[in-house]
Amino acid sequence: MAEILADKEIEHQIGSFSMVPSDGGRFEFSVDDDLIFSKKQLHRHAEAGEVFGLLRKKLAVTG
Repeated sequence: MAEILADKEIEHQIGSFSMVPSDGGRFEFSVDDDLIFSKKQLHRHAEAGEVFGLLRKKLAVTG
């Protein structure tokens, strides 16, 4: 998440984001209510930089 906070190029496109604890070891990341990564669906942890890459891809499409 530090890489998201440090990227000044996308900073203006993000109103806010939060991490919410959940049950079952889930890790899910959503942008504008669109799920872009789900550990539960993929049955694996995110690779280094994967969530950041998905966020940048999402913002390029919608930004």
